[in-house]
Amino acid sequence: MPHNRRNYNKTHSIALSGLLFALAMALSFIEGTLVIPGLLPGMKLGLANIVVMYALFFMGPKQALVLDVLKAFFVFLVSGWTAGFLSLCGGLLVMWLLYYHCPLRPTWFILSVCGALAHNIGQLLGASVILSTAVSLYYAPIMLVLGLVMGMLTSVTLRAMLPALGRLGYNIQENRKG
Repeated sequence: MPHNRRNYNKTHSIALSGLLFALAMALSFIEGTLVIPGLLPGMKLGLANIVVMYALFFMGPKQALVLDVLKAFFVFLVSGWTAGFLSLCGGLLVMWLLYYHCPLRPTWFILSVCGALAHNIGQLLGASVILSTAVSLYYAPIMLVLGLVMGMLTSVTLRAMLPALGRLGYNIQENRKG
């Protein structure tokens, strides 16, 4: 262990943040190339949100926000302004409020589903702003069902990955400092 523990922790945090960002970019890129029958135009699985959830639960809200903004910037660079803007219209705020400020301790499952639903609502409202009409809200029932399903899948996937992450030396102790 190095003599200066604070510098070691900071370096470790920066390196982990870089790895998480790279993983979020890779998942976002892979997701953009997938053609999934039955999904309407503009609908995505939200795989990169697994990485943002890890950052929120185990690194704190500031790190999750930075990762979310960087992820949206990557989407902007790869897919354009509209996709980047809609990527930013997410559910991170809802998850943060529930996780750090709710008097009851919500489960990851609840947080993930609420975050996914809030993300989809944010995207629908963002699309309404871009289109200057509420026509995108007709997608709401489909987007909410998809958000429910993907929120559940995101939570289950993160929970399943935690033992392997722990064995690799990553932090799997929750960080509830708001």
